[in-house]
Amino acid sequence: MTFTVYGAVRSRTFRVLWMLEELDVTYLHIPMQPQSDEVRALTPSGKIPVLDVDGTCLSDSSAILTYLADSHRRFTCPAGSLDRARQDAFTFRILDEIEAPLWCAARHSFVLPEEARVPEIKPACRADYAVAIARLFDEVEGPFLMGEEMTVPDFILGHCGGWARSANFPDPPQAFADYLDRLRDRPAFQTALG
Repeated sequence: MTFTVYGAVRSRTFRVLWMLEELDVTYLHIPMQPQSDEVRALTPSGKIPVLDVDGTCLSDSSAILTYLADSHRRFTCPAGSLDRARQDAFTFRILDEIEAPLWCAARHSFVLPEEARVPEIKPACRADYAVAIARLFDEVEGPFLMGEEMTVPDFILGHCGGWARSANFPDPPQAFADYLDRLRDRPAFQTALG
């Protein structure tokens, strides 16, 4: 299979690049900005990342990560297993409770047209994020979310941790800071950063 990743590194595209590096898979990365004509030619939504797999374009970083993990049988639990249900629960929770406040704050900082922005919403986003991180790390018992092995939600949460730092969200609790350090120390993470 040939893989081409479209999207800017400083976006959700990073998650896909990181997993491809972890999988030690050869791929081509073509940096593109969201909503560009080039991206819209690949996906009507204009969103990045886009992963072209032998001529078929996939979008949505979480869907792409799940596809890559399933197809390579790494960083995931078997479909239909209770562990997979737990893994998916972490993924959906991170998207709902941790990524959503980050995205909402970003939209009201630079994504939306200036006249549509409501800056007063950003403190609530930061507070929601902080509560979600604290509650999540009350449950984490291993070096990774599912225990001893990285899985799909670790890629998402690892990216969100960096996003939160760059967006001046609250400092993470120590358990989350240590977790992020473990992820950032991985050679594939460093390579994906470029």
